[in-house]
Amino acid sequence: MLSRMFAAFALGFALSLTACAEREEAVDFPGVNPLVYEIANADGEVEGWMLGTIHALPDGVSWRTQTIESLVADADYLWVEVAELENRAQIALTFGELAGTEGLGPLNDRVEEDLREPLATMIARSDFPAGDFADTESWAAAIMLSRVDANGDPGNGVDRALIRDFAQREVRGFETAAGQLGVFDQLAEEDQRDLLEGTVREWAASRDEPGKLMRAWIAGDLAVLEEATKTGIMADPELRDALLVGRNEDWIEPLVQSLQADERPLVAVGTAHLIGPDGLAAMLEARGFTVTRLNN
Repeated sequence: MLSRMFAAFALGFALSLTACAEREEAVDFPGVNPLVYEIANADGEVEGWMLGTIHALPDGVSWRTQTIESLVADADYLWVEVAELENRAQIALTFGELAGTEGLGPLNDRVEEDLREPLATMIARSDFPAGDFADTESWAAAIMLSRVDANGDPGNGVDRALIRDFAQREVRGFETAAGQLGVFDQLAEEDQRDLLEGTVREWAASRDEPGKLMRAWIAGDLAVLEEATKTGIMADPELRDALLVGRNEDWIEPLVQSLQADERPLVAVGTAHLIGPDGLAAMLEARGFTVTRLNN
């Protein structure tokens, strides 16, 4: 059960454009152009690079462009959201410790009436019997159910692939797995229920446009990706602040300090963290850096 629970949440879930609840057969996609940025200082000297990642992909999706391969070769070290992603047993244990509270009651009592039928369908299509959620906190249930009908495998996530690429170089994490899960765990119950309801709504909507976000990520379609950071779950101000904006604010100062040092990093975090007015690219520009998108 714990290994399944780990696979279910794919760290970075709602905020990282993980293609949750989207079925898509692995095919060759034309125009592969994920978001890649060069970071230069005020003198025009390149200090590092950023790549917007996706945390789950179907088997066989080709995303490594010549530009990405060059940056992997040139970077001195790697910044990711969580460096210990391969320690699945420990992450699953942490999730289990945070996710449970006795006596919470049926999950369908925690969503609006119009969402109870699609929620029941999600549970039926999952590997989790309805009774499993009676003692599961709402945020954790949302994350577990976010994987329903998803064909993307977290094992194929771009962040994991890059961590393997940097096996002989330093890998830094902006957060620990416990810290990232703690962001969800510390949400007020009202916000947790908003997260659960948003997960149900996004699952229902994705059935009409399967694979939309994954295709947008592969093509680097900035308009679609930016829209995803403002709609659905991310339209809720409290959730957006806790899950996206606040974390970017925690990351920006360590990132700036690393860019001012001699070695040059490749920063590989969920795409939602890079874009829009609250993204890392805008935050770096406000601090005097020039951030330029590179062609793949």
